[in-house]
Amino acid sequence: MRFFYILILLICFNCQETNTNNQPVIAIHGGAGIILKGDLSIEKENLIKEKLDEAISRGYEILKSSGSSTDAIVETIKILENSPLFNAGKGAVFTNSGTIEHDASIMNGENLNAGASTGTMHIKNPITLAHSIMTSSEHVFLSREGAEEFAKLQNLEIAEQDYFYTDFRFNQLEKQQNTASKFGTVGCVAMDINGNLAAGTSTGGMTNKKWGRIGDSPIIGAGTYANNKTCAVSCTGSGEYFMRSVVAYDISALMEYKDLSLKEAVYKVIHKKLPSIGGDGGLIAIDNKGNIVMDFNTPGMYRASINKDGEKNIAIYLE
Repeated sequence: MRFFYILILLICFNCQETNTNNQPVIAIHGGAGIILKGDLSIEKENLIKEKLDEAISRGYEILKSSGSSTDAIVETIKILENSPLFNAGKGAVFTNSGTIEHDASIMNGENLNAGASTGTMHIKNPITLAHSIMTSSEHVFLSREGAEEFAKLQNLEIAEQDYFYTDFRFNQLEKQQNTASKFGTVGCVAMDINGNLAAGTSTGGMTNKKWGRIGDSPIIGAGTYANNKTCAVSCTGSGEYFMRSVVAYDISALMEYKDLSLKEAVYKVIHKKLPSIGGDGGLIAIDNKGNIVMDFNTPGMYRASINKDGEKNIAIYLE
């Protein structure tokens, strides 16, 4: 009997040691595209970097305080959604009909649970809706009026369309009446001290989009994916191509079935497979060892990370 108790104590000690052995890791993006030095003023660059810093610092603080990776994802993305600097939440682009619509998704790598919403127009922070769908419903993906009805039942914060209006995005719509163009997405990937991975993505989609168009951001496996066996991924770019390539899941599959490293898998998808069908963009990813990759095939991607050693990196352009 004494041996049995000693064995239990050793098991508990080892479990505790394992649970606190992981250093938190987090990475965020604010969209990828034709972002060239000189196109942004120094003031605008500084504003973007300051907001990226604020967001990632908040997420890291949650992780350091033993918060879950999903909680860190939600609170980090909320900061980006509340800023007019990014195409999500407050700064989302206009549709062809002059409305502002949002898409979001989140995935928990521990149990492969996920939640997503599309086409909502009155949810202040769409990432909170995606999280509520994941944790408080039997579904994964809700859309438009149904998603908003569910949000109200969950007592999520509601905002009128006027809240999301910005002159900058309205001017973009006026300039692109005959074309549709994507201006970014925001996303976050994280690993908490228990080694659990998570990923989340939020966007306003494409400027001048028509007919209820849905991009890759709210689609699990295309724009967002997380699995503790492999990695967590959040994508940004030409959504139609990311959907056709199932980019986020493809990274995980290459790691699981072909034994590629995260860096190798991301390079193959972003620089080989995606361009071969005409796609451009980028992604952020963390593997289950805490390694970070932030890669893109465009001139720039708003991005930031804090690695296992607590080192922070914030960047905009190809470096």
